Amino acid sequence: MTEFALFDTPIGQCGIAWDGDVIEGTMLPEQRAVDTRRRLQDEFEGPAGKAVEATPPPAIRDAIDRMVASLRGEADDLVDVPLDLDALPPFRRKVLEVVRTIPAGETLSYGDVAAAVGSPGAARAVGQALGRNPFPIVIPCHRVLAAGGRIGGFTAEGGVSVKAKMLAAEGVRPRA
Repeated sequence: MTEFALFDTPIGQCGIAWDGDVIEGTMLPEQRAVDTRRRLQDEFEGPAGKAVEATPPPAIRDAIDRMVASLRGEADDLVDVPLDLDALPPFRRKVLEVVRTIPAGETLSYGDVAAAVGSPGAARAVGQALGRNPFPIVIPCHRVLAAGGRIGGFTAEGGVSVKAKMLAAEGVRPRA
């Protein structure tokens, strides 16, 4: 049964959905908490067709605490947080697995990620895969920059300003 919760962070109220001790998705803040809640309910299915808001169990609470600490600038790569990657298409999964290994405070370019997944020249496809990242924060797509260290795009609510805040918390200053 999929459950979800909202939680406060330095960038706003984020969301998390889980089944047991495995995270099914995380969500960066929408403009209003009610919108974040509605997206979680609509995107994740529970017993009645929609995910149910609940109190996170200890393993999920620990993941939330670590995400909040990460957004405060405390270095944590979150690589051991259990995620449900099974339903992802192979290319997107490969991209997310590579991006998940980028340490806090470091970055790769879209081209670097494309090369790492064995598809040099597929930087645009990497960007599209990251635009559908179901685990922002845990899989740090904000650590992927455009060529030359420029910030590039970001599909989350708030766009590149949210990406810049997340990078700044880690001490990263992209080029203008």
